[in-house]
Amino acid sequence: MDITAKVIRRSFWAAVIGLLAIQVIPYGHNHTNPPTVKEPAWDSPATRALVKRACFNCHSNETEWPWYSRIAPASWLVYHDVIKGRSLVNFSDWQGGTGAEFQRVITAGYMPPLQYRLAHPEARLTPAEKQQLIKGLTATAAAGR
Repeated sequence: MDITAKVIRRSFWAAVIGLLAIQVIPYGHNHTNPPTVKEPAWDSPATRALVKRACFNCHSNETEWPWYSRIAPASWLVYHDVIKGRSLVNFSDWQGGTGAEFQRVITAGYMPPLQYRLAHPEARLTPAEKQQLIKGLTATAAAGR
């Protein structure tokens, strides 16, 4: 066996062992969904439906944890995104928000983020749906709901 084949084989087994070893790191394994405390008083059922479709997995306590959220390193990324999302805006523990901020992040394409849209095609919003979402979130936030 030549040196190249040995290097490839050793690299393969090192990668397999590494992937197995990182499974024991506890970060990303907590997939609990706290209870819903307070949802906003939505301006319309259509707004809630759009938010549920495009935002709830990271911005609520109703996260649906996909199979890959149990396998490191994907579990680390998913968990981080959910924890960060809930800390910024949590539609299950509504503390309010500003229409201007919702408009900024949706219009700029930050939300929903690209990595989420790639894994969740239902979160890909048309330009009309984005405008409807901005309008609905702005109305909900303005009413102090």
